[in-house]
Amino acid sequence: MKYVCVSGGVISGIGKGVLASSTGMLMKTYGLRVTSIKIDPYLNIDAGTMSPLEHGECYVLDDGGEVDLDLGNYERYLGISLNRQNNITTGKIYSTVIKRERKGDYLGKTVQVVPHITDTIQNWIEKVAKIPVDNSGIEPDVCIIELGGTVGDIESAPFVEALRQFQFRVGRENFALIHVSLVPVVSGEQKTKPTQAAIKELRSLGLYPDMIACRCKQKLVKKTIDKIAMFCHVGPEQVLAVHNVSSTYHVPLLLKQEKELDFLAERLHLSELNISDEMKSKGEKLLEDWTRLTTQEDRSFKKVTIAIVGKYTNLHDSYLSVIKSLEHSAMRCSRKLEIVWVESTDLEPECEIKNKANFHKAWQAVCTADGILVPGGFGHRGTEGMIAATKWARENKVPFLGVCLGLQIAVIEFARNVLGKASATSQEFDENSAEADRAVVYMPEISKETMGGTMRLGSRKTVFQPGSEDSVIRKLYGDAEVIDERHRHRYEVNPAMSEELEEKGLKFVGRDETGERMEIFELQDHPFFVGTQFHPEYLSKVLDPSRPFLGLVSAAAGILDDVLSQDLSRKEIDF
Repeated sequence: MKYVCVSGGVISGIGKGVLASSTGMLMKTYGLRVTSIKIDPYLNIDAGTMSPLEHGECYVLDDGGEVDLDLGNYERYLGISLNRQNNITTGKIYSTVIKRERKGDYLGKTVQVVPHITDTIQNWIEKVAKIPVDNSGIEPDVCIIELGGTVGDIESAPFVEALRQFQFRVGRENFALIHVSLVPVVSGEQKTKPTQAAIKELRSLGLYPDMIACRCKQKLVKKTIDKIAMFCHVGPEQVLAVHNVSSTYHVPLLLKQEKELDFLAERLHLSELNISDEMKSKGEKLLEDWTRLTTQEDRSFKKVTIAIVGKYTNLHDSYLSVIKSLEHSAMRCSRKLEIVWVESTDLEPECEIKNKANFHKAWQAVCTADGILVPGGFGHRGTEGMIAATKWARENKVPFLGVCLGLQIAVIEFARNVLGKASATSQEFDENSAEADRAVVYMPEISKETMGGTMRLGSRKTVFQPGSEDSVIRKLYGDAEVIDERHRHRYEVNPAMSEELEEKGLKFVGRDETGERMEIFELQDHPFFVGTQFHPEYLSKVLDPSRPFLGLVSAAAGILDDVLSQDLSRKEIDF
C-alpha cells in the first residue's frame, strides 16, 4: 500500500480537498486503484449535527455516514464509493480509546495521547486503506490521506504526531507528503515568507514535505519557485505551482503538467507495482475522457441559468454537491452554467416591507432563470419563499427540480393551490397543525429525542411504479425498474394525501419497496417538474452526472429530447 498525505499551512480552506482528489485521479490514470481518507480534527463524532452555514454541507455516504464535504470530492473525482470509516474525527478516535479503556483493554496502564491515541489513528488508517472502494472487491493500491485544518493547530497535534510515526511504520518508499501552502501577491510581488514559515513549523514536528503545492492567484515566476526550493530544502521540481484556473476540473491536468505524477511515481516506486494491462488501459481512457470533457467545457458558449432558491445561500459550500451536480450536467449538455443564488426569505412578502430592493432582485432572478432548483434544508425559515418560487415554476412551465425539502415544498404548494387546501403545511413547520392539513408528516420510525445519526440515512431503493413507463425521469434513469439513491430526511409526504395529489396530476412515479413512501413525483403536462425525496446530488460524478440534475439542466437548455435520445442506461463506473 502506498500512502500520499496532503496537509495544509498558512490558512485553512486553501484547496487541500481538490488537490487531494486531483492527485488521486492522476494516480488512477496510472492504472492504480485509489482510496481516500479525510482526517477532521474537530471533536464532533461526525458532521451530522453541524450547521451548514458554519461547516458547509453534510455529505452522506451509502452506509448512511454523515461526513465532511471533501469526501464528496473524492467520490466525484475518483468514481469510488466510501464509507463512514473513511472520515476520521477526533471525536471518533477519543471515543474508541475511552471505550477500550472502560473495557480494561489497556490492562491498567495510564492511557495517554502517545502512544494510545496515536496508535489508534495509525491502526485506523491501515485498516480503512485496505477496504475495496469499487465493484472489483480488490484492495486499493494507493490511499490519499487529507489532514484537515492547518498544521500547528492545537487540535491537529495528535494527528500530526501519528503521521510522523506512520511514515516509519510503513516505510519511506511507501509514504509521501504534499504540503499545500499560500503564496500571496502583495503590490504585485509573490511573497514566499508564509510558505517558508509553514514548512519550518512542519519540519519541526517531524514531517518533511516531498512536494510543496503553492496556491497562488497567478502563475509562479521562476524566481519564486527557486526561492521556495532553496529556503524549504526541496528541489525546484518538488515545488508545484497551483495557480487559479477557470474550473477545479482543470486541476488534475495542471498537476500533470507540473509533473506531479512523474515525481510521485519515482518517489513511491510505482513502476515496481504489478499493474495489469487492463488497468493501464482504463487509466489512459480516464485521462482521455477527462481531458475531452474539460476542454469541451472551455469551448461552451451557450449559457443555461439555474436559480437555486435556498436558505443557506450565504455560504455556497452549504450546497456544494448540488453545485457540482449542476456543473457535471452542464458539461454533459455542452452549456456554460450560470447559477443565480436566491435567498428564499427574500421572496416573501415580509421582505418587500423590510427591504424592497432585495425582494424585487430575488423575484427578477426567479422569473428570468431558465430553470429553478429548490434544494434540501431544515426548519421553517424561508419555506414560504420556496413555495412561492415553486408556484411560479409550476404555473409558468419553467423546468423545476425539488430535492428532499424541495419535494415536500412542491407537494405543499400543490396541495394549497391545486387541491384547495389553503392551510396545507408540514408537521416540521407546524407541530400543532390539523391532521387534514399535513401534506408532510414526521416519519414514524425516527427518534424525536436524539439528533445525531437518527434520520433516514444512506442508500435506499426506489421502485418505479406500474404505469410510469412514459415518465421522463424514468427515461433519464435508462428505463430502470429500481434505482439506489442516498437519503437524509426526517419527514415524508403524507401517504393519506397521495391519492388526492395523483388524481390532480402530481404522479408519484417512484416509491420505496413497500409502496407507501413517496420517493419521486413528476407533474403531468409540464416540460420538467420533478421532485425527489432522496439527494441525487450525492451520486453525481464528473463523468456520469446525476440523472434528475441532467434532466433539469437539459430541459432548461431546451435539449431534453436530445438527451433522452442518448443511451442513458446506468453503467457501473470502474475506471
